[in-house]
Amino acid sequence: MNKAISILNKYFGYDSFRRGQEEIINTVNDKKDVLAVMPTGGGKSICYQIPALMLEGITIVISPLISLMKDQVDTLNELEIKAAYINSSLSDNEIFYILTDVKNKKTKILYIAPERLNSMSFVNLMKNLDVSMIAIDEAHCVSQWGHDFRKSYRNIPDFINIFPKRPVVACFTATATKEVRDDIVSVLELRNPKVFITGFNRENLKIKVIKGEVKKKYILDYVGKNSGQSGIVYCSTRKEVDSVYELLFGKFRTVTRYHGGLSDEERKRNQENFIYDKSNIIVATNAFGMGIDKPNVRYVIHYNMPRNIENYYQEIGRAGRDGLNSECIMLYSPRDVQIQKFLIENSTESEERKAHEYKKLRTITDFIHTDNCLRNYILDYFEEKYEGECGTCSNCSGNYEMTDRTIDAQKVLSCVYRMKRPYGINMIVDVLKGSKNQKVLGFKLNELTTYGIMKEYTKEDLKSFVNTLIAHNYLDYIDGEFPVVTGNEKSVRVLKSQEKVLFKNVKKSAPVFEHNELFDRLRNLRKQIAQAENVPGYIVFGDNSLKEMSVKYPRTFEQFLEISGVGEAKLKKYGMEFLSMINEYVIEKGIG
Repeated sequence: MNKAISILNKYFGYDSFRRGQEEIINTVNDKKDVLAVMPTGGGKSICYQIPALMLEGITIVISPLISLMKDQVDTLNELEIKAAYINSSLSDNEIFYILTDVKNKKTKILYIAPERLNSMSFVNLMKNLDVSMIAIDEAHCVSQWGHDFRKSYRNIPDFINIFPKRPVVACFTATATKEVRDDIVSVLELRNPKVFITGFNRENLKIKVIKGEVKKKYILDYVGKNSGQSGIVYCSTRKEVDSVYELLFGKFRTVTRYHGGLSDEERKRNQENFIYDKSNIIVATNAFGMGIDKPNVRYVIHYNMPRNIENYYQEIGRAGRDGLNSECIMLYSPRDVQIQKFLIENSTESEERKAHEYKKLRTITDFIHTDNCLRNYILDYFEEKYEGECGTCSNCSGNYEMTDRTIDAQKVLSCVYRMKRPYGINMIVDVLKGSKNQKVLGFKLNELTTYGIMKEYTKEDLKSFVNTLIAHNYLDYIDGEFPVVTGNEKSVRVLKSQEKVLFKNVKKSAPVFEHNELFDRLRNLRKQIAQAENVPGYIVFGDNSLKEMSVKYPRTFEQFLEISGVGEAKLKKYGMEFLSMINEYVIEKGIG
């Protein structure tokens, strides 16, 4: 058994690496710079934690995520790996003692926030240490084209260059297009880095887009069907968070919330209640979640569409980090687009950046309205090839009926052509609806033969249909300050009845996660232990470990060590209690 596998087994309780991990670890150990793009939950942290234990000096991990630092440091210390973190949540006195341990070589892995690099006293202290590796988490934050650009990341290259002997640099991110990857390599001045893209595909996530539902009714029904499971509900605004929180709290109680309008103390308390399983559900803006290492989130619901595919993919990546089946549901209404446009207009002054954000908004709007495989759409966006359909998303799970919309499409396309010059979606819809607003009358569009030919449809249904035609390339969408829609060759084929327009009509579905009685007992035991130790439940054992125990019934120490996620430290600490409960269950149920 090689050293990396031995460390993986001894400390983390796994017998083999996930895809890409071993190659990344070997490259870092060979002192070569690395940029690794790995899906959320794909095991990025192990790719720098194991080399940190193999290399001679200290490893510095730069991360913007205060909650992640605490979670990972707690987990590492639980596994008897000496780790610490420095960020704004600590007092000067606490930081002094941590730095004293660092100077005395009592710390192997030190997590810091990028803002710490603004402190010259910290930088001067670091340059006199034996730093073997600098690991940069959420590396997309360095790119102005990334979805979470942070100026403080621009200090990292200068920090790397202060060391007489340059440390190896390992960068990690879950969401980076080629444009962002190139930016990371350039800005951080990586030296001939080996770039690993281990894949964006999270097969255990079932992706659904739900259109035309009454959102509040849907969410109450869904949470009721999945009671006892951990879930995140994302909303675009603080006001929406408060509204959904009050709705759910009125019925379920085990719900909390998170947004920038709450005090620091309340946000921290609510976040910890969710992480420690005191609250099953958290309703939040996208300010919540980065660095949340909670593995047993069974569903993520987007109450409103997010701004772009990167944000969406990072947020749904918080579900099913333990590898078990989980659902990701987006509840869409056309009003969501207006909310995102308002947020774009008020979040940046750069016209170039604004145009970039609008282009990304169009991409996620197309994602919502496509009838093709949703997983395939996301993977294609990140330039990863995926053959065929996934069979699990709402567009290709078989849970739909095909509807012939050719005649409706011909009406829309005919209207677009008869308008003579390009107009926006709203104007097209107004003409089809027979609106008497001043713009329609002023341009004499009420004189067209297509004026009012779809007045039986609601405005929102018509907008959705036009967007679906755009998503399937029956119409072209031209970006700009005033985006417009035009016809194309595909439009002509439909108008000439040379091509049919068939769209899917999605039906409804069942609970996301099934488990047995032993699983429930083990989960209650985990909760008691976690509360006694004041740690999140997943630090004791993840859901996947409990599920495996509830199926395999390990009854000896040797069998318990064979369970995924059980290493020597956890066997020593928790083995007796869990084995006692399993043996008791086996005897009670007469299992052979």
